[in-house]
Amino acid sequence: MLGFSVSEVDAESLPWALLLEADPSERNVRKYLTGARCFSVKKSNDIVGVCVLNTIGDGVLELFNIAVSPDVQGQGVGSALLRQVIDQCRSEGVRRIELGTGTFGYQLAFYQRQGFRVEGVVRDFFLDHYDEPVMEMGIQHKDMLRLGLDLH
Repeated sequence: MLGFSVSEVDAESLPWALLLEADPSERNVRKYLTGARCFSVKKSNDIVGVCVLNTIGDGVLELFNIAVSPDVQGQGVGSALLRQVIDQCRSEGVRRIELGTGTFGYQLAFYQRQGFRVEGVVRDFFLDHYDEPVMEMGIQHKDMLRLGLDLH
């Protein structure tokens, strides 16, 4: 990831455009930003990637948001960001990272490439928690897959 730098930052410094790229509900984003651990990727002083995690249990974090600016997607920025976040969490003694994602699409394969495994399904999650339909590849997301990664 030559020319990019990752650092832990305050939630206030994250650009809303990127946060909403991964989660279109401003209301939901505001909820999980409170008390969150946030990371950013910069290229030439511009934030081009974000990652947001929050504690959900003893030694367990949930990854709520990871997004990369469309102009640098496909360059390994997201994968490098997630690997660095996982490595840092592991070194700090975090036991596990969990997340929720749609049942199809590139993000499912993205997480699986990093070692996350499907552990459950939350039926109608996107129907119950979003005011507008969440669409991808012309298909509406309805259910959420829960994934987990044990770090030790």
